[in-house]
Amino acid sequence: MTTTAFCASGQDDAASLAWLRAIRMTARIEDDAERLFPLLIEEQAKLGDRPALDGTRENLSYAQLAARVRRYANWARAQGIGKGDCVAIMLDGSPDYIALWAGITRIGGVAALINTNLRGDALAHCLDLAAPRLIIVAEELAAEVENKAGGALVWRHDESFRRLIAIFSDAPPRAPALTLEDNALLIYTSGTTGLPKAAPVSHRRVMLWTHWFAGMMGMTLDDRIYNCLPMYHSVGGVAAPGAALVSGASAICREKFSARGFWDDVTESGATIFQYIGELCRYLVAGDGPKKPHRLRLACGNGLSGQVWTRFQERFGIPRILEFYAATEGNFSLYNMEGKPGAVGRVPAFLAPGFPVAIVKYDEATGHPIRSPDGYCVPAPRGEAGEAICKITLGAARFEGYTDAQATARKILRHVFARGDAWFRSGDLMRQDEEGFFYFVDRMGDTFRWKGENVATAEVAGVLGSAPCVNAAAVYGVAVPGAEGRAGMAALEATDGFDSALFRAHIAPRLPFYARPMFLRLVPSLSMTGTFKHRKNELARDGFDPARCGDPLFAELDGAYVKLDAALHARIVSGQVRL
Repeated sequence: MTTTAFCASGQDDAASLAWLRAIRMTARIEDDAERLFPLLIEEQAKLGDRPALDGTRENLSYAQLAARVRRYANWARAQGIGKGDCVAIMLDGSPDYIALWAGITRIGGVAALINTNLRGDALAHCLDLAAPRLIIVAEELAAEVENKAGGALVWRHDESFRRLIAIFSDAPPRAPALTLEDNALLIYTSGTTGLPKAAPVSHRRVMLWTHWFAGMMGMTLDDRIYNCLPMYHSVGGVAAPGAALVSGASAICREKFSARGFWDDVTESGATIFQYIGELCRYLVAGDGPKKPHRLRLACGNGLSGQVWTRFQERFGIPRILEFYAATEGNFSLYNMEGKPGAVGRVPAFLAPGFPVAIVKYDEATGHPIRSPDGYCVPAPRGEAGEAICKITLGAARFEGYTDAQATARKILRHVFARGDAWFRSGDLMRQDEEGFFYFVDRMGDTFRWKGENVATAEVAGVLGSAPCVNAAAVYGVAVPGAEGRAGMAALEATDGFDSALFRAHIAPRLPFYARPMFLRLVPSLSMTGTFKHRKNELARDGFDPARCGDPLFAELDGAYVKLDAALHARIVSGQVRL
């Protein structure tokens, strides 16, 4: 999410004002390289008792938030945290979460935001990447983390910890010289293959994200943004609440999404903006509506399909939907200011020269863009899917990469349209229509998206392959009618003694819920490519249809894998069974 958001000439006045507002807000960031987000919170303390962050267990005014940030900063200094030292955070969303990472970054520390669903090797991997000196973890997750902490000191985020923080001074802490160039956060992304990657996020990007979001949404002092997204994500933990804080507005922080209680909470909390992912909107459309009138003026988020978009907006009377596309490590983003259902944005003439984005033809067999005889990439025609890429520049379209240099190099495409140029590979397939609107098509390669999360198939296959009676596993995503993204499916080369209950008992503690395969297919053997990769395209085309597969199938329902026959398949496809 940078100023590389895109729209087009011909947009209406409201859209034009939003672009200009966002550009104006972000343009001022470079004027003072030492003005960082935690210092901005300090400035906002002048708002006093105005609500800043409203949580389930506690609320913080602007004055209280600034004081909490200073206390966390002084606590971190007392633990020996200095410039560049990492502190890992593994907590559910709350006002304290934001105060915690802001306090750590206030004194030059780097806060690693760890996914609370991670277990086993994936958790150990993420901690190893961060190499934290301290880990702050929710009490219910502490035992798992302590076994994988290495040399890091683990602090349980319990009542005694909160009492300890309360006795620290709320005076401004002594801090090293910091600028926008310094790293503030580590946020994890599954990327396109393998285990999660750690993307460093500079103070500059934190400021750009928060100010750009605020500008695009037109946030005012009267706004209250409802945020129930995980705070270990860049939107849920940084951009959405941060946009409220830079605007003097309020962020409503909820630990989890509840379809049943959503509308009551939205109306009672006075929310004016809802921060969504498409999956949440699908759940809401399938459920009951609000019992009382709501105050929502805007729903902002990503992953909302055109079919759900119209039903969601019309049924619940949402005046405006702002769909966007972005990636934590990406150097560009797209915003659909016109509200065209299903689109993620289009390029405005006044931004296109400075922030070029393109769609290039992609070869599924090689995993690389197609090159013409002269060696350059081939632009995809309008209407044809290809990989979305953006030119890397020294300005807002810079690419900060990952902690892993090789992973960073794999995301850079060189000699694209000219000798020596460099472009960021999004890893996402998109298409563009005749009006210039961009549409997200799918993830490329070995990932798919389910329940709002990117799932790395190689990581999941490794866990499945270690289960009893499983010789090998191929993991892929399959489309489910009425569901956003793709559900996980695994083809298992299993022995005669395969037991679905034992299999699930093995994988459940090792994989987050969204990464566990919804469907299983027991195959005699897995076909391999010449480069020893599983042939998954044919498996994915068969999907979970018993009429196409011809192998034993299972579906995960109510915490168990059950036989998937034609009758159950029909109920899933018709929407009678919700996944």
